[in-house]
Amino acid sequence: MSDAPRDLGDYAEEYGRSPFEPIQVGFRRRRVLSRVAARAPRRLLEIGCGQEPLFLDLPELACTVIEPTPAFAEHARRLGEGRPQVTVVQGPAEDVRPDDVGGPFDMVVLSGLLHEVPDPELLLGSARTLCAPNGVLHVNVPSAHSLHRLLAVAMGLIPHPAAESANQRRLQQHRIYDAGSLERALTAAGFTVRERGSILVKPFTHAQMQRLVDDGFLTPELLDGLDRLTEQLPELGSEIWMDAEPRRD
Repeated sequence: MSDAPRDLGDYAEEYGRSPFEPIQVGFRRRRVLSRVAARAPRRLLEIGCGQEPLFLDLPELACTVIEPTPAFAEHARRLGEGRPQVTVVQGPAEDVRPDDVGGPFDMVVLSGLLHEVPDPELLLGSARTLCAPNGVLHVNVPSAHSLHRLLAVAMGLIPHPAAESANQRRLQQHRIYDAGSLERALTAAGFTVRERGSILVKPFTHAQMQRLVDDGFLTPELLDGLDRLTEQLPELGSEIWMDAEPRRD
């Protein structure tokens, strides 16, 4: 896949128009918040907040956002007005040092971002620097082994599960991970994976899923069931998540 620089303005526009993405984001966010609750950090860093920073659902937690897209960063600043425990930094994470943001964090969140950047190794290195020695990095990415991708291979629509899709090209997504490649990337960056799982078994493409929602076939109850199905079939979830701790070399 391409390693060309991202057009962040175009990305923000395409992100807002993508069918089914708001529903996918909802399930992703629910899982992230459950991991935050499980770890109970004192200070949390979110790298890449999109349109709905996590601090909206964490009113008592000290949260810092590092957001490279100017429109998203400005939106996050407006949302954080009146909350002195919320800090928003606009720019790439690799330009931010721990001393710039009050020291390292108990929890660092990379949600829906790693697969989009041209240099994931650099981003993971920045996350490692910003994560406290006893902290945790939570990362989630789309899965190459999502059921909808395996179905596309079986139908002869794509040659292999990791083949680039039209939606990936629109959203300037540079790569897709499976569980093995994500763990290898985290290990190479100095982390040890402690917990893992997946999100929402998605049988069809985003556009097809949105059509089923619009037709009334995919109800909230059915969608919740598809998400819970990852407990039995984690390898088929549409997204992978991992919690990793800095390795003490």
